[in-house]
Amino acid sequence: MMYQVSTVAPTVVSTVAEPDSARPHPARIYDYYLGGGDHFAVDREAARRVIDVFPDIVPTARASRAFMRRAVRYMVESGIRQIVDIGTGIPTMPSTHQVAHAVAPEVRVAYIDNDPIVAAHAGSHLLGVANTGFFLADLRDPQTVLGHPTIGKLIDFDRPIGLMMSAVLHFVPDEARPAALVAAYRDRLPAGSRLVLSHATADYHPSQSGVDEARAVHRDHRAATTVTRPYEQILGFFDGFELEDPGLVQPPLWRADGPLPTAGELARIGGYAGVGTKL
Repeated sequence: MMYQVSTVAPTVVSTVAEPDSARPHPARIYDYYLGGGDHFAVDREAARRVIDVFPDIVPTARASRAFMRRAVRYMVESGIRQIVDIGTGIPTMPSTHQVAHAVAPEVRVAYIDNDPIVAAHAGSHLLGVANTGFFLADLRDPQTVLGHPTIGKLIDFDRPIGLMMSAVLHFVPDEARPAALVAAYRDRLPAGSRLVLSHATADYHPSQSGVDEARAVHRDHRAATTVTRPYEQILGFFDGFELEDPGLVQPPLWRADGPLPTAGELARIGGYAGVGTKL
């Protein structure tokens, strides 16, 4: 489905925190894994401690990010013209809107994160960018997210939407019922909408030793803890969606646009990724 939308000026709605360079921050640590530039010395030190005990964190993070770019391009090429990106993190380049606008400049993108530090970085990256918006909210509160004025300004719920939950649900503990949260967002999407989802797993690191040590480093720095989940549980997040080929796979295997990784390289990627279409 193709349709035109008018240009919407950029919107940034947030309570912006001043970046704190005295203690590491999980969003900036993750930006370091991705090769970004929005981090301080304390973030790099914490990231290197994690890498020392669990070096696979870097190829896993970068594979998930590369999947995101391919999935966004796929959605826009297939006709999606509005995207809701929940848990965006620091917008390491290229960001969702940059990938989307390279295909179709009229695509509207609403970014949501619950972290004021992310808001501080998002504001600088979004200034002057049409058809984009950012606001602070928590994915665990679908009613607030979907009812926010920025969503109302950018997103038409009568037309297909690309809902992105890339590398975010593994920060939601089981007691918060992540599958029910995904279902709450799914139920507001019109038919033909897409769900883009990637998630950490320990399926490829059965010993768990490095994973547990990495968690301990994050815990020491009061950073977010990752909840790794097995294939079947992650697959359940796509209930109500039809998975696009090749299904739920390790991120580098989802519609690769370059050489396929070797078996040894794949063994280092602790994650799954997929794109589903709402029935």
